[in-house]
Amino acid sequence: MKQKFNITGMTCSACSSRVEKSVAKLDGVLGVSVNLLTNSMSVDYEENTLSEEKIIASVEHAGYGAELAEATNQGTVKGQSQGQHGSFNKNPAEEQTLDMKKRLLISFGFLIPLMYISMGHMLGLELPEALSGHENAVSFAFTQFLLCLPIIYVNRNYFIKGFSTLAHGAPNMDSLIAIGSSAALIYGIFAIYRMSFGLGSANMELVAKYHMDLYFESAAMILTLITVGKFLEAKSKGKTSEALTKLMNLAPKTALVERNGQQVQVPIEEVAVGDIVLVKPGSSVSIDGIIIEGSTSIDEAAITGESIPVHKEVGMNVIAATTNKSGFIKVKAVRVGADTTFSQIIKLVEEASATKAPIAKLADKIAGIFVPVVIGIALITAIAWLLIGADFEFALSSAISVLVISCPCALGLATPVAIMVGTGKGAENGILIKSGEALELAHSIDCVVLDKTGTITEGRPVVTDVIPINVPKDRLLEIAGGLEAGSEHPLAEAILEYVNKENIIIKQVKEFQSVSGRGLKASIDDKLYLAGNQRMMEENGISIAAYEDKINRLASEGKTPMMFAAQNDLIGIIAVADVIKPSSRRAIEALRKMNIEVTMLTGDNKRTAEGIGGNLQLNHIISEVLPQDKERVISDLQKEGKKVAMVGDGVNDAPALVRADVGIAIGAGTDVAVESADIVLMKNDLLDVVTAIKLSKAVIRNIKQNLFWAFFYNCLGIPLAAGVFYSVLGWRLSPMFGAAAMSLSSVFVVSNALRLKMFKADKAGDNNLYKDQIMVENKNNQIKNQEENKMVTLKIDGMMCDNCVKHVREAIESFKGATVEVNLDNKEAKVEIPATISTDELKAAVEEAGYTVTQIIQ
Repeated sequence: MKQKFNITGMTCSACSSRVEKSVAKLDGVLGVSVNLLTNSMSVDYEENTLSEEKIIASVEHAGYGAELAEATNQGTVKGQSQGQHGSFNKNPAEEQTLDMKKRLLISFGFLIPLMYISMGHMLGLELPEALSGHENAVSFAFTQFLLCLPIIYVNRNYFIKGFSTLAHGAPNMDSLIAIGSSAALIYGIFAIYRMSFGLGSANMELVAKYHMDLYFESAAMILTLITVGKFLEAKSKGKTSEALTKLMNLAPKTALVERNGQQVQVPIEEVAVGDIVLVKPGSSVSIDGIIIEGSTSIDEAAITGESIPVHKEVGMNVIAATTNKSGFIKVKAVRVGADTTFSQIIKLVEEASATKAPIAKLADKIAGIFVPVVIGIALITAIAWLLIGADFEFALSSAISVLVISCPCALGLATPVAIMVGTGKGAENGILIKSGEALELAHSIDCVVLDKTGTITEGRPVVTDVIPINVPKDRLLEIAGGLEAGSEHPLAEAILEYVNKENIIIKQVKEFQSVSGRGLKASIDDKLYLAGNQRMMEENGISIAAYEDKINRLASEGKTPMMFAAQNDLIGIIAVADVIKPSSRRAIEALRKMNIEVTMLTGDNKRTAEGIGGNLQLNHIISEVLPQDKERVISDLQKEGKKVAMVGDGVNDAPALVRADVGIAIGAGTDVAVESADIVLMKNDLLDVVTAIKLSKAVIRNIKQNLFWAFFYNCLGIPLAAGVFYSVLGWRLSPMFGAAAMSLSSVFVVSNALRLKMFKADKAGDNNLYKDQIMVENKNNQIKNQEENKMVTLKIDGMMCDNCVKHVREAIESFKGATVEVNLDNKEAKVEIPATISTDELKAAVEEAGYTVTQIIQ
């Protein structure tokens, strides 16, 4: 069983590491992941062995708070409605920001007068007489102590958590702050007692020694500066989930439902499956459902990232959180609450943010031992300076600096903030990354395997070529439409769709007969017509020898040629193919430019596969692969040492998606929870694969920058604070500067991660990238077409006047790309036509116009 818990009290990666270790030790725990950024923990455990109460008790024993995360319908952002009962949770990041702001204002309110009293004289500022001079040393010190107390109180959590975790043997960042500021505070109190003793014994030399040897301002300044850093960090953390927040805000809180013939406005939690929901123009769709009345255009940008509204009509699906742009529609609810596509997206993104990338394990391991090591370094620093003759004040100051400058926070935040921003950015572009591990692995992919059908191609057949033979094109389409109207074959659907698009009125057929594996027969106007493959024609004694080259050429291009015959004569060929999507070629070229090997996997025969693959810059084409064998192909590629991403539709490709290092389900639409995929693409666009890999590279680059900064900062800061360079260069950091540096370190890491918000799926750039190439290709095609054009002279009988010339010209020019010069005196027409147009088609067109072609000269 997998369960999510909310964790309180964590402040750095040492905290999350401590919680993770304490829960992992429990019997029955299969896996545990703690996320410092979202203050959450995900535990996979055996329900029969372990209970939620024991898990919570384990966290509390480690010194932190835990509670079971409530099951939600719509997710939790800024108090959005929760569950079936509408409970509300506040955004933890927002709560933390408000708390830090309050603490910061109070801290600065008391720090300013404290700094004036303790250091004002250095700037030539006058102090009140009651605080001036050695005779008032105790008042001077005690006033600072009193001003320090409110700052300590509002920031007491550092001490509570710091000493609590220290007592449990797992010190964290708060422990460093608590020890450092406590040492400064205790030393200041000790100084007050020493000055009191000096005044009582008239030992003014002792009073003078401790008069300016107070560290109250250091204790207060450390706490205030750390709080400044925490405040900025909390604000930045809030921004990391901004993409998700924007999406959440699109979800409507209420729905207009039709009940008992009445329109009723109800909370979204009360909508049930089967309810009829009314959606007015400009309103958001509140559920996933099917339109039962009306038509409209829906803006699905929030879900798919597609900016162009999509036309919707009766029988089509609509998705929650999309916007109705124009018409009024009635929708029958199919999925509501936590089952909607919208809620599944939120769940996926939240779960991805809660997972750890493998690169984070290094930071976690270091953070787990970092704080104890720093405390040890601080003690060694103090002892070392005392042994070489430094005074106690110098030794103490150096030890405190070591404690407060060390920053396990930066190590802990390096990975999760980048992953949260990255997954949120992916969701903005319709790319759902299901785990931090998938996000990291995607950047190292060097081989992408693409399923052909529905991935590279449209996934549905369309008519690509219409070749009439001895009949006009419209006549061929009338017959083809009539014959295929009675068939349920997918290729028949493609032909009917094309016929309808051409506004052809199809012929009514009789005696329809389907011939399995061959084609079909029927009579039109008492004449027998046939439609089917080459075998169908041969078995019925219809000669296709004259057109065999053309049929073979179509087949070699990955098309399926369907032949049509009237009685014993071939009257036309219609080629149907699953065409390549417009973006596929550009996506494959983009992958190749990223030095990624691209392989096409298909169950088609070798000839068809190479016909389609020949138009693409593929490295390899693997054909005749059954769905169950796709997984083996992926495994073989992995054995060659390749990091493989498999891109498929998530259905028959499931085994291959699971086997691949990264499984990418494309065109998921409403089915975002494809279990076999690591990355889910909402749109059916191969360019999103490129975007996903680029996003992964950007995130991992950002994480590496963050980790480098965190390591570099600590490697440089700790020796500097310990005074290693003091004897040689005179470099030394005071505790106040150490605290400021530590705060800036965390803020830097989070700010660097926020740069990922500027990542863009540069599709406009892609278009520019291919613009020149497309222009060159068009020019080459024009040259090729000119080379492939042929000259034909038709001898025509029946032309009597200029109107006849006009009619012949119009008949010939009805062919695209044809040019003609008609000579009435010589009764001939000189024609230049593309090589794809046969002379039989040309002859048929002229004779259809009412003239006779007596001779064709080529």
